[in-house]
Amino acid sequence: MAEAGSDAAIHADDPELAALAAEGRVVAYFGYGSLVNRATLRTRFLGIRRASVTGWRRFWMPRAAPMPALLSVRPHEGFETRGVVVYDRADHLPSVDEREAGYARRVVMPCHARVEASPVADVPLFIYEVSPVALDAAEAGATILQSYLDAVLQGFRSLYGDTGVARFVAETEGFETAVLADRADPRYPRAVRLAPEEAELFDRLVTERGARIVPAG
Repeated sequence: MAEAGSDAAIHADDPELAALAAEGRVVAYFGYGSLVNRATLRTRFLGIRRASVTGWRRFWMPRAAPMPALLSVRPHEGFETRGVVVYDRADHLPSVDEREAGYARRVVMPCHARVEASPVADVPLFIYEVSPVALDAAEAGATILQSYLDAVLQGFRSLYGDTGVARFVAETEGFETAVLADRADPRYPRAVRLAPEEAELFDRLVTERGARIVPAG
């Protein structure tokens, strides 16, 4: 059984982080999907920490067919969601907004966030959300890509252990739909390799949650 990692950081902090933060040139945003897996990161941020926010819940957001669902969050009063906080240069924020087009960027108040071993203080924290009445993948009949799911679950396992993965699956809405089995021939561009015990664990958790693993076709 994998235990949660003892180091809250995903990678070493940029040596300029503290100085940039003191100058007001750092922002942070909450990541709840593939950002949790260091193997999928293609950008080196100023810093990343394990974290949670209260007031949002993760769900599988459907997209226009045939595109598979993606992870998102929507407002949910009092609910705690685990993920990571990413520290980035403030002048990168417009490009993040562009990448997250279709989402609303909201401020997370300090009382609604918990960051483990926070490297800097008084940095504005944002989260990208969708409407609280948005349908989830199960309600819309959308599919989930197994190679994307694998990358996210492996990241959560490395950060939060087996219990963290189980919590992710139990608390993420919209799992009661088809998962396209593309693990052997991944469609997700940042696919990861799984150990046999990871594959068995992930498949068991999602099927117990109500997902149907079907051929990718």
